[in-house]
Amino acid sequence: MVQSRTHTCNELRMEHVGQKVTITGWYDNMRKVSKNLGFLILRDFYGVTQVVVETEEMMARLSGINNESTLSVTGTVRERSSKNAQLATGEVEVVPEDITVLGKCIYNELPFEINRSKEADESVRLKYRYLDLRNPAVKEKIVLRSKIVAEIRKSMTEHDFLEITTPILTCSSPEGARDYLVPARNHPGKFYALPQAPQQFKQLLMTSGFDRYFQIAPCFRDEDARADRSPGEFYQLDMEMAFASQEDVFGVIEDVLPPIFAKYGKYRTASSAPFARISYRDAMEKYGSDKPDLRIDLIVQDATECMDGCGFSPFEGQTVKAIVVDGFGGTRKVIDKLCADVEVQSGQKAYWFRLDDKGGLVGGISKFLQERKQQVIDALGLKNGDFVGLTAGKKADAQKGAGVLRKFLGMACENHMKKECYEFCWIVDFPMYEIGEESGELEFCHNPFSMPQGGMEALESKDPLDIYAYQYDLVCNGVELSSGAVRNHDPEIMVKAFRIVGLEEKDVKAKFPAMYNAFCYGAPPHAGIAPGVDRMVMLIAGEESIREIIPFPMNKTAQDVMMGAPSEVDGKQLKEVHIKLDLPASSNGLD
Repeated sequence: MVQSRTHTCNELRMEHVGQKVTITGWYDNMRKVSKNLGFLILRDFYGVTQVVVETEEMMARLSGINNESTLSVTGTVRERSSKNAQLATGEVEVVPEDITVLGKCIYNELPFEINRSKEADESVRLKYRYLDLRNPAVKEKIVLRSKIVAEIRKSMTEHDFLEITTPILTCSSPEGARDYLVPARNHPGKFYALPQAPQQFKQLLMTSGFDRYFQIAPCFRDEDARADRSPGEFYQLDMEMAFASQEDVFGVIEDVLPPIFAKYGKYRTASSAPFARISYRDAMEKYGSDKPDLRIDLIVQDATECMDGCGFSPFEGQTVKAIVVDGFGGTRKVIDKLCADVEVQSGQKAYWFRLDDKGGLVGGISKFLQERKQQVIDALGLKNGDFVGLTAGKKADAQKGAGVLRKFLGMACENHMKKECYEFCWIVDFPMYEIGEESGELEFCHNPFSMPQGGMEALESKDPLDIYAYQYDLVCNGVELSSGAVRNHDPEIMVKAFRIVGLEEKDVKAKFPAMYNAFCYGAPPHAGIAPGVDRMVMLIAGEESIREIIPFPMNKTAQDVMMGAPSEVDGKQLKEVHIKLDLPASSNGLD
């Protein structure tokens, strides 16, 4: 059957009055007035149109047709006597002469009301995602995503980047998360891996003589879900530039992203170039986070010295961080809730006190500070009415707690947070090395293939913990959009960098043979970055959960409840790829 329509359900206007038209769509709802009068709303991808049924015969034809069946309606357009200014088609209606059922919905009851699907339980929404997507409020986020991706492609092409796709089946490579493995049928005992990122391939493109590469790259990582991270797979704006520096990368991103955020964003204001550059150590000291939300103007202060010996046991021998807030008049109930939220999110307790309108220290831990009142006031620059929030612990823990406390205080104080804008910043100068929390040994801090600042000389002459790398993160409104780096393209510097953490040249050659060998044939200096498309769209749409902007997302446990994935496979399929399952006796899997 060839289906045709003359207009969409968002197209008819007053100029179409008197015309015979055919519209198609879903049976959204029907308001029945009598046995020979009813108002049917037909909905398609584009919008809705009212169809007025005025005969008993036509009403009988619609009897027994369930909501969400698909219909073809042929009739005449006329002006509505009662217009609806809320609808684009609200001045007209269609009087049908023929209604045909194209696709029957056999169910009398739906899992949820289409236009209120966002109120349903998430597991039900994901199971019936094809119904959820019929909700215009859900669908519009996917349409927005499409427009943003198209705009990204257009802008990158205008900046002379060439879109090149890289392999999906590749080798396993340590990228910081677990690989998804694919058994190789013709190579028993061997596996492909789905790429965690096209990192090696894009660097190999630079060594191959390509100058500017990008793609909207699918990436696969076996990691747990978060509100801003989808498990399993995600997409990123992957880019790399040959003969490029850190500032070259910054220049492209600062030119490409702000116009897109300003054009499509919930907020119409976005940072203009140049974005703020904040060193990693400054970010941790001033904001308690390496992804600070610069819409909040509160700054973390060090209060270790002025709190030392105050008698409050959680502060003894610990680093203490403080955030001073003017104009925060939260009640004790509000403050207790805020402190509880900080502990849930950071794992660190939060404490507080105030300097009242008469200059007295009150509330919270104030009784421990009375004898050093002036010292505390001077150290923290307090004035009457100020609220002080505090965290304590090992330095990194105190900073982490202060960062979360700063966020919650900023959100609670309208005078300290510019909400309706996008504030970008670069976090730069990451340490090249750190002491691992679990191992207690020297490890790479961020990306082992980043160029150390100072090159070979720094590696040979500096304490490893004092070496910075040309690594950078792009942050927007407290969300990390991407990490990037100037790559270590020199085999000698690369081997030296790995030797510092106990790996030899043979280890580098064994783990990364293609890239190492390619660099030995004369590689250009190159740099790149890969902002997450899903996170960008989430921010632009103003959504709290990344699943709202993905057409068919997995749930929090990396399951596709609609398709039933992951699923069991039969023994024949396993035998073909030379796999036997070794599952606990209680498992329902195959053996």
